[in-house]
Amino acid sequence: MIAIIDYGAGNIKSLQFALERLDIPSELTSDRTRLEQADALILPGVGAFGDAMKQLKATGLDEVVKAEVAKGKPLLGICLGMQMLFETSEEGGRSDGLGLLKGNITLIPDTVKVPHMGWNSLTVQQDKPILKDVTNGDYVYFVHSYYAADTDNNDIVADADYEVSVPAVVQKGNTIGIQFHPEKSGETGLQILKNFGGMFT
Repeated sequence: MIAIIDYGAGNIKSLQFALERLDIPSELTSDRTRLEQADALILPGVGAFGDAMKQLKATGLDEVVKAEVAKGKPLLGICLGMQMLFETSEEGGRSDGLGLLKGNITLIPDTVKVPHMGWNSLTVQQDKPILKDVTNGDYVYFVHSYYAADTDNNDIVADADYEVSVPAVVQKGNTIGIQFHPEKSGETGLQILKNFGGMFT
């Protein structure tokens, strides 16, 4: 079972529906015991980095996430959830993230339209199980104004070109992040969720 971490991250019905389509059991929960019992975790997120981290810390779920990752449990951060995996963010003033990945979340340059919204293609940088049956150049759906910079290149599994190189899929060990919305990214997004599900079944 995948536990979707419930810290008030907003509407995740479409994500739950996508997992249901793939016959991957999931549960939206903030209960520490259920998170510890789960086979894997998903950290969803929409909105502002600082507010989201404040809520995660207020509930103590930040420490739960780090403890479960340290045990080797697969963790998938989606959109803002991916950004929260990094060290810091500049959104709305400097905020600390979970620090599971090296990097700082910074605003996309205003030389392009912000937010980065719509379909963009993936450039695959590493052959990893999370991208099994995903082809270089496949399109996925983005909605974000900030992106991960100053990252460790070894953590970049795929990126997308939006004047800057936007890390689209990142991974360090059992910690994985995807900047786009898999549940809105057609068959490619479903394949990625299926691949994540295959990591613990």
